[in-house]
Amino acid sequence: MFDAIVVGSGISGGWVAKELCERGLKVLMLERGPEVEHGPGYSHDLAATLRRRDDQIPQAERDLHYPYHVGVSYALFNSNRAFWASDHDHPYETVPGRPYRWIRGYHLGGRSLTWARQSYRWAPQDFLSNLQDGHGVDWPIRYEDLEPWYDHVEAFAGISGDYDGLEQLPDGDFLPPFDFNDVELAAKASIEAAFPTRRMIMGRVANLSRVAKPQMDVGRKRCEQHMRCHHGCPLGSYFSTLAATLPAARATGNLTVLTDRVVASVIHDPATGQVTGVRTVGQLDKAGETFEARMVFLNASAINSAAILLNSRSDAFPNGLANGSDQVGRNLMDHVSSKPIVGRMPGFMEVPYQADRPTGVYIPRYANITEADKPYLRGFGMQGAAARSRRAESVVNGLAVDGDTATVWNVSLMPFGEVLPDPDNRVTLSPVRKDSWGIPVPVIDAGHGPNEYAMMRAAAHDASEMLRAAGCVDITPWEEAGEQLTPPGDRIHEMGTARMGRDPATAVLNGWGQAHEVPNLFISDGAAMASSASMNPSLTYMALSARAANHAADLLQQGGL
Repeated sequence: MFDAIVVGSGISGGWVAKELCERGLKVLMLERGPEVEHGPGYSHDLAATLRRRDDQIPQAERDLHYPYHVGVSYALFNSNRAFWASDHDHPYETVPGRPYRWIRGYHLGGRSLTWARQSYRWAPQDFLSNLQDGHGVDWPIRYEDLEPWYDHVEAFAGISGDYDGLEQLPDGDFLPPFDFNDVELAAKASIEAAFPTRRMIMGRVANLSRVAKPQMDVGRKRCEQHMRCHHGCPLGSYFSTLAATLPAARATGNLTVLTDRVVASVIHDPATGQVTGVRTVGQLDKAGETFEARMVFLNASAINSAAILLNSRSDAFPNGLANGSDQVGRNLMDHVSSKPIVGRMPGFMEVPYQADRPTGVYIPRYANITEADKPYLRGFGMQGAAARSRRAESVVNGLAVDGDTATVWNVSLMPFGEVLPDPDNRVTLSPVRKDSWGIPVPVIDAGHGPNEYAMMRAAAHDASEMLRAAGCVDITPWEEAGEQLTPPGDRIHEMGTARMGRDPATAVLNGWGQAHEVPNLFISDGAAMASSASMNPSLTYMALSARAANHAADLLQQGGL
């Protein structure tokens, strides 16, 4: 028997395994997909030999296997297709008229190999918003509870960023930031002069801008900015399970990793009220296996973790494990974007452009923080960049075109808005359809509400006004862009399906990520989130996972489990 089973090897599962192993626990990590070896298992070097247009998946295969990948086309290539789960081979269902894009990576390391690495602390108000406006349940923790764990994970992961001194975006333990280009510096100065309540900062990213600190020394090297991050980084320059947390966990001698095991359900013992292990189905041979442990961590991603709970029915939990509150699967959230707002920046033609930076610029949330009286709740941040590229608009705008060398400078802004918790946005299991492993497929029923539409219309307008203040012309019409919302799931930040909360009647987990009804069951992936905030959530997953794992280890050592 193991001390702990960790289901899933992505960002949160990797952190749980590392922390538990370093506390001396014997840990079994189960990954439903195949093994990927750090370095040799990547397509980084192959991608360097291919032009972008020659590395595309044939359209017929895209239509069959990746029909929902519209929002991540920038990162899906023929050479790295092994990093993206096939929607044909791993089906799910949606409700008519309610599209959902569920983007997955089923392999060792999961989406930690393909994430965009934007890494932001949530702010104090993000843990208070539910309580203040009445949407969702009150978070059972505050920023102060998570602050030391942000410190902990940043020190090991390696986050580059500047010390910006913003109340809505707390500073952290940073490596040096990457540099603005000249066009971004000009845009920043003009935007901040025109809008003193707004700031444009360098994006904080989990790439090593200098050699690793001693505490993160697992063989990682400084980022050389090859910009093939979504093909896997053999230098380990960006944070991933394979480059960072997995080597640290393995170094303890306490970790066992088994790949190609699909977890179907968690086993509950009604006599003790605790879980005893998990049931799996072999990815390749379809053989059933049972694994036992003193505790179980679900880190399979928000939708999969909820699906596992819902499929773990018993006499004690007829509606799914730990689901006495009927909240498992509910309150599914993502972030929401409008169509990108893009403008052409005249001049700067003498400024060279090199696509060699692993992050862009960021405008942190200002709505309902430094600017009040908004016609919507909560707010959004904006991610963007200034890039020089040849595009069709060059001809339309009357610019001279000289073969493939004629380029213009474009500045783009993409809002990422907070989505309110809604119990009707949910995951259930199909009563009739099963996947190739005999497991009911998830049914996802989610849509945007009036607050999201109002927010994105305002965000598109604000982005247009900021680009105009920066000196841009030929700006995307904001009226049109603000009506073109990304469907749920498209931002790849799914959250909320087994939320934290103070009351077992309205929440699945307590403030430690521990199931209210099952004391040795923990969840610390996106499922645990009680709200979505406006920032990318991965750094918060890391902090929650490290905190939950150490609490679980304390309980185990004290005889509390």
